[in-house]
Amino acid sequence: MPTPAPALDAPPSTAAAGPLAIGPHTVRPPVVLAPMAGITNAPFRTLCREFSGGKGLFVSEMITTRALVERNEKTMQLIRFDASETPRSIQLYGVDPVTVGKAVRMIAEEDLADHIDLNFGCPVPKVTRKGGGSALPYKRNLLRAILREAVAGAGDLPVTMKMRKGIDDDHITFLDAGRIAVEEGVTAIALHGRTAAQHYGGTADWESIARLKEHVPEIPVLGNGDIWSAEDALRMVRETGCDGVVVGRGCLGRPWLFADLVAAFEGRDDFARPTLREVADVMVRHATLLGEWLGDEARGVVDFRKHVAWYLKGFSVGSEMRKRLAVTSSLQELRGGLDELDLDQPWPAGADGPRGRTSGNNRVVLPDGWLKDPYDCAGVGEDAELDTSGG
Repeated sequence: MPTPAPALDAPPSTAAAGPLAIGPHTVRPPVVLAPMAGITNAPFRTLCREFSGGKGLFVSEMITTRALVERNEKTMQLIRFDASETPRSIQLYGVDPVTVGKAVRMIAEEDLADHIDLNFGCPVPKVTRKGGGSALPYKRNLLRAILREAVAGAGDLPVTMKMRKGIDDDHITFLDAGRIAVEEGVTAIALHGRTAAQHYGGTADWESIARLKEHVPEIPVLGNGDIWSAEDALRMVRETGCDGVVVGRGCLGRPWLFADLVAAFEGRDDFARPTLREVADVMVRHATLLGEWLGDEARGVVDFRKHVAWYLKGFSVGSEMRKRLAVTSSLQELRGGLDELDLDQPWPAGADGPRGRTSGNNRVVLPDGWLKDPYDCAGVGEDAELDTSGG
């Protein structure tokens, strides 16, 4: 566990948000790990959960409904949960209401999860060009049909949804989508305060989160976007009145952020400020967990490579060593390279800033004629479903 930071002169101002109710599940503190393709697999969820002391909600990476229904081998591995994970949370992506309904019923009938989240926020072209992710809420009737099938198929399982403000500034959908969600029995909504066109660029619009909270007071609203530290999470709750926060890129290379979030919401100030030695230990553990999960050490270390730069951000590590660590193929090689560093380096100032993708102002790739009618769903069917999982 990384070393807690020295006590602050005054404790952080606690947020007003209390426990978050997701159907029968109480999430205390109201903190959720955002689904991220290729990131929030079982090993990363384990790390985050360990740092949080088991508090919070940790969602799987995005699962494609068609691949789930067809029992794709990769997909079935992605939905494997550790015995200690509770509640088990799956995020589904789908475009066809019938396929979404089948997937949800499969989860409910086979006891594959305890909570289902629906993805209407992904902005990547391979998703939006099929009418999925952040493109889908523009088609109001299609959104309603998918939510209706999902809620009906889920039985006693709570169904939530994550979305963005809209496709772009000329096609804002979050208020209409929020009202449809309430009418169709969705349990909670998470809003990323960006449009699809923004991707991850610019600054998240937290005011839109406040507007959604006012618009749908019947159910919890969670805020997402630009939470890089525990202080950001408290500020979001104070400024927007949201019922909880969803943390995505802020925890890349920072799984101990969930320890900070728990501390902040509990009114404590013992935030983690790990030395490079402690970060290195977490890196090796992360790679080890990936190898165990994949059943092959080398595959685990190769999969870990994308995390190296995030973990080392802010520390004094030469470019050649960074490149070397990013191409390691064994735990011994990874550990050996890390041991050559000055591991006594303290937590660097300013290391809590943005990480991950930051591109913005992108043209959103959509199906032909998608924007002609916000209600017509013609041309969207099962063949629009992606056949692989992971975003």
